[in-house]
Formats: sequence, C-alpha cells, structure tokens
Amino acid sequence: MIEKLMQISEPWLQYAIRSSPLWPDGENLDDAKKEALKDDKIQSCLKGVADFHGVPVTNHKNPVLPIHRLLFLLDIGFDTGTAEIASAVEQIIAHSDRFGVYQSLTNVPKHFGGMGENTYGWCLCDAPLLLLALIKAKIGYKPFVQNGVAHLVTLCGDQGFPCSVSEEHGAFRGPGRKGDCCPYATLSMLNLISESNEYRDSAVAKNGIDALLSLWENSLTRHPYMFYMGTDFRKLKAPAIWYDIVSVADCLSKFPYAISDARFIDMTEIIKGKRGENGMYTPESVYQKCKGWDFGQKKTVSPYLTFLCERLFARLSSAKYA
Repeated sequence: MIEKLMQISEPWLQYAIRSSPLWPDGENLDDAKKEALKDDKIQSCLKGVADFHGVPVTNHKNPVLPIHRLLFLLDIGFDTGTAEIASAVEQIIAHSDRFGVYQSLTNVPKHFGGMGENTYGWCLCDAPLLLLALIKAKIGYKPFVQNGVAHLVTLCGDQGFPCSVSEEHGAFRGPGRKGDCCPYATLSMLNLISESNEYRDSAVAKNGIDALLSLWENSLTRHPYMFYMGTDFRKLKAPAIWYDIVSVADCLSKFPYAISDARFIDMTEIIKGKRGENGMYTPESVYQKCKGWDFGQKKTVSPYLTFLCERLFARLSSAKYA
C-alpha cells in the first residue's frame, strides 16, 4: 500500500512518507526535501509561519493559523534547518509566562470576559500546541518545554482538562459548565503528553484518555462545551487539527493504555470501514481554506488522508506485536 501511495503522491507527501515510520530507515532525504520545498503550497505554509505572531488568534479551528501550519510542516518531516521554521521557533520562545507556558497573540472581546485588545496570553486550546511544536522541533525538552508542561498538567480535572486561560485573558471561558471537560483542550493536552516521556504513562494521561473515550461512549447525551461526537465528527477530514474522528483516533493511538479499549477499537473500525476498494480514503468533510490540497476536496481519494490513516493503523500493528 505504501508503494502505491508513493506513486500517486506529490513530492511533499513523498517526503513525508519517507520521513515517517512507514518507510525503512537509512535513506538520504536531501533530494526529496529539495523537491518538496519547490511546492507552492509548502512555500505558502512556510511564509505563513515566518511571521508567527503576525495575526491574532481568534479561532482555533482555522487551518491556516501559524501554529497549525507549523505542526503540519514538522509532522511531514521539516525542521529548524528550514529558515522559516527556525524563525517561528524563536518567536514562540520569545513569549512565555512565569510558569514557562508559551503565549499566543490573542484578542478576546470584552463581552466574553477578555480585554478587547491584542494581548499575549494562552488558552488551553493553544498553549499545548506551542509546547508540542517545540518538542517536535527538537530544541531541548528540559530548558524550553519541561516547566510549561509541568504547569499545564496541574490543570487536569476529575475528567480531562477544563477550559482554562492565563490571567491575561481575564474571565474568559468557553460555552460550557465550569467543571466540564473541554474536549479540545483535553485532546490538545494528550497530543502534548504523548510526546513527553515524563507523562505518557501517567495518571494524568489516563484521565484524559478516559475522558475522551467516555464522551465517545456517551456521544448521544454528552456534548461539553458544544463539542459533539455525532455525524460530522465521524466524517473523515484532514489535516488533523480539530476535534474529529481522525484527529482523536490518531492521538489516542499513541497511548498503549488506549489502544486495547473497546471504545477506541470501535472508533478505529469506523475509520477502517470507510476505506475504499482501492485501499484509499476519500475526505467526507473539508476545510475551505485547504482548497488546492488533495485533502481539500470530497470527490476523489486523498493520498494525505490515506497517509494519516495508514500511519495510525501501522502504529497499532506495531504496538500489538511489540
């Protein structure tokens, strides 16, 4: 399947495949990287992260937010050897609070409890992503990441992570009960924890995993902070930046504690059942701002979406026989 995928993929995705565990180690990727960098879409992503704090964060679901673009680039194999990514990392490091949590430029309106002006602060929807990007950029866990992660894990509640913000954002809170788990914040924290040897097998990780699987089990009745696991959630979609079945299953597949759970298996069987006769996956929902990418349409198969699903299932197979 991977050979077939390579044959129909654009150079940037060929590079991603060769940079991933799906491809044998030891291959020189310099030429593949050069070809990938020629792609106009990749260049647009790089341009979008070069001025990392140039646009205030007002909607975390926006696929062209610099943090989402940066994580996408890091995930497909690019690193700080690329000037724009190195610049983005430097800009992230330049804004942190006393706990070591990195901040985004955000504008929270006064009627939502914020300051009503551009302010550096963090929400639990973006702070874990900034720390995750630094881990993936391999800049040094202890000096740049450890303190921030240690602070964020203290925010874990009885069931996952609640909606939480830094003091700069005043009384802002999402549309839900204060004690509820925020599904997206919990997902973001789990993605961060999955890359941390300190917390991957911790009680905090298990708490978050149980919270998401409980929401799946009770998807008809529990919708905290207006996050649903209904029809739209179950549509295949890429990139994996928000709260949908591919994003959640991809995250949970990184935890041994999750992969044997019947609820997680149920989730992955739904994804597997959407595989076409050719072994490929077709998007069922798209981000309009991703038009031009193979995953930005619903008419035909998406090599990138297929890559995400194949990598997920390869991760499960590897864990099964470990």
